[in-house]
Amino acid sequence: MKTASARKQRAPANYQRRILIVDDHPLFRKGIMMLMEHEPDILICGEAETAVEALGLVEQLELDLVIADISLKDTNGIELVKSLRALRPELPVLVLSMHDESLYAERALRAGARGYLMKQAPPDQVVTAIRQVLRGELYLSAAANLLMLNTFVSGRDNTGKSSVEKLSDRELEIFELLGKGRGTSMIAHDLHLSIKTIEAHRSHIKTKLGLSTAPELVRAAVEWVTQRSTKGR
Repeated sequence: MKTASARKQRAPANYQRRILIVDDHPLFRKGIMMLMEHEPDILICGEAETAVEALGLVEQLELDLVIADISLKDTNGIELVKSLRALRPELPVLVLSMHDESLYAERALRAGARGYLMKQAPPDQVVTAIRQVLRGELYLSAAANLLMLNTFVSGRDNTGKSSVEKLSDRELEIFELLGKGRGTSMIAHDLHLSIKTIEAHRSHIKTKLGLSTAPELVRAAVEWVTQRSTKGR
């Protein structure tokens, strides 16, 4: 398979940048496709609603960019970004999600994404983000840029973070699933992990959040998911 750099060097003047959309909402995928129809040099050449489907298409298609959501049916976008980075290190990923950038943008970049933008952004900002990442640059909104700059300047470490921010990417994924009403066995099935592994993660989450019992953990998860859902409206 040709590398992205090789493709760019031989790309003709009318070359279309090829993009894969990964999102579990068909309507949103359609919206991005319609938006990109007005960009003659950009082609949406594939779409997927799960990480498994996305990884399969990445192996089959010549791509210049993947646009991925955080919430997917089989895992979350952070884990997908990590898998894509291992599979195709040169392939940039732009995360486009409803999830708050104050919590997820830094995680996405650490995982290997080249940009993060919330779905509430206006269409022209989405196009700008796509083009900036395609140029090999990073993209964050002005607010996310300021937040990360303040974090860097203040030298904030884990002691200055909220309890939920201290969770690892996998722990945060499990915490969110608990808040959405998923039980241990269901989460284990969804994430292709053992029940014992999920139970170990639950124990670590309780410790980090200062919780003592399983009901307290579930209640905290439900409250957190509800608050973030309300905030995103």
